[in-house]
Amino acid sequence: MVELFFAELKRTWILQRRYPIEVIGIVIVTVSIFYGLFLSARYVAGANFQLGDRLDSIIIGYVLWSLVVFILGNIANLLQYEAQTGTLEQLFLSQFGAVRVFLIRALASVTLQLIFVLTILLSILLLTGSRLDFPPALLLPLITVLMGANGIAFAIGALALLFKQVSQLQVIFQFGLLFLLATPIETWTGFAQVIANLLPIAPSASILRALMARGESLNFTHLTIAFVNGVVYFAIGLGLFRLAERQAKSRGILGGY
Repeated sequence: MVELFFAELKRTWILQRRYPIEVIGIVIVTVSIFYGLFLSARYVAGANFQLGDRLDSIIIGYVLWSLVVFILGNIANLLQYEAQTGTLEQLFLSQFGAVRVFLIRALASVTLQLIFVLTILLSILLLTGSRLDFPPALLLPLITVLMGANGIAFAIGALALLFKQVSQLQVIFQFGLLFLLATPIETWTGFAQVIANLLPIAPSASILRALMARGESLNFTHLTIAFVNGVVYFAIGLGLFRLAERQAKSRGILGGY
């Protein structure tokens, strides 16, 4: 497993190094979109434009959404690419098994994508003048974010395995998650709070806003909820992927495009 991880990490690094313009372009576009919205909001609000920690919360939600978008594209885009090039069946016939290969590949990709996301975050902070806290405790809710995001990625990958082209569906998921990650669910009360805890990644985003934007200490009750949320969505995504794999094999469409 360790050897497979480093092999996939090397593969991902080589691909990123050979196409640097694409990576740089993604970072520039992502930062530019947020900064354009920031300047527009400041122009509309006038000289008294003050958001305080709300701006910090918005930045966290936006950057977190960028990370999730990167993760969502890992498995589905890989499946579509492998189907186009006719090498998809080779992955499923490997000694490690398809699920393990895709999981390790996703982990290797995230390792490099975190660097890109950190670059985006620091660029936005520099342009807006915002300040965030970076306590070590943020690693715990970040792990739950990665679990939930990869669960959704496997679910989309399951659809890509059966239907091959799911690009438009990915767009729908991306904008839906933007709403979830940008909405301050921690302000919801009563039954709405219960619903918020069931939404994918939303509890984790709430914890990150509390830690980084408001400087609060880690709430272990909220962390437990976020952990359960991440595990459940990861398990659902993995289960759907295995089910789609069996369906694709039984219908003989595994290597089709």
